[in-house]
Amino acid sequence: MKSIIYIGMDVHKNTYSLCAYDPTTKEYVAETKCAAEVKMVKKFVESVKKIYEVGYGEVDIDIKTGYEAGCLGYSLYNQLKKEGIDCDILAPTTMYRSSKNKVNKNDKLDARNIATNLANTTYKAVFVPSDDDVEVKEYIRMTADFKVELKKVKQHINAFILRLGCKYPGKSRWTEAHIKWLTELELSDMQKEIVNEYLAEYRSLTDKIERFKERITELSHTEKYEQPVSKLRCFKGIDTDSAMAIHVEIADFNRFPNAKAFSSYLGLTPGESSSGESVVYTGITKQGNAMLRSLLVECTQALVKGNVGKKGKGLKARQKGQEVKVIDYADKAIERLQRKYHKMIYRGVKRNKAITAIARELACFIWGMETGNIEVY
Repeated sequence: MKSIIYIGMDVHKNTYSLCAYDPTTKEYVAETKCAAEVKMVKKFVESVKKIYEVGYGEVDIDIKTGYEAGCLGYSLYNQLKKEGIDCDILAPTTMYRSSKNKVNKNDKLDARNIATNLANTTYKAVFVPSDDDVEVKEYIRMTADFKVELKKVKQHINAFILRLGCKYPGKSRWTEAHIKWLTELELSDMQKEIVNEYLAEYRSLTDKIERFKERITELSHTEKYEQPVSKLRCFKGIDTDSAMAIHVEIADFNRFPNAKAFSSYLGLTPGESSSGESVVYTGITKQGNAMLRSLLVECTQALVKGNVGKKGKGLKARQKGQEVKVIDYADKAIERLQRKYHKMIYRGVKRNKAITAIARELACFIWGMETGNIEVY
């Protein structure tokens, strides 16, 4: 009978803590701490095989390795696969942890815990996308990082101008009129220099983000992304950037058995803290992909604006050329979500809570669009 040995790896930037676990004997047969190099993992795997070859006469044993999702991303997984070593990336929130793990924690115990989770399958493996999807996803995340930096620069400018006692008389900020007002303020030479430096950084980041958006639009027209992205753009509130981010972050929507599982993955479903006859629902779990959860909330903010059922010129242009059933599905979804939002607000539900509820349902409609389950609605 072939034995399976599970190797848990607690990985860090400079070191790996490795632990080999035999589920048959329930023993940790080998443990070590080594440099963060794949060749060291391979060497440890070979040493474990030698232990069984010499001690038990078993020449043929299977090895399965695993590590928690973290700073290394998919790099270690891909390197181990190239070496022919089976590997899983464990989702931390799905792993079993005993109360002892919470009291005592170190690299050795973490490696043991990962190994036992692998052996008992008390975890969910992280989905590993293709190299192309990973590259595009990193590009989109880079764009998001620059948007955060731009937001900070805007906040710095607004705070500085407020400290000077100046208030913009117009309605909308960061328009050409607002920028002109900032440059024409009567300030001292030093104050003008500060404003100009801030505005130079603002313009630099704005130009970069525009260039990034053009690149994302270019990528959206490639054969791999054209069809799914164009379908997602049929929803109000979802533009090209958002559609690309949604599609690339998930890659394969069919790995979710239903829409509820997808919204749960995003952490948009309420948690529960019940006992006996007492049933208590908490706020959303906030587990899973935080970036995608925030993005859907932003899309929902745009979706609920305007009159119910009324389509703007931009949405009509995005829907042009799509199949009738796709447009019909998107239109019915938009109308339903808008009506539900207004009903919740009318009942006195707080706006943030209503937006989150609509975002959860929007996620369900997105799952339907991506998987082709659009005949159900």
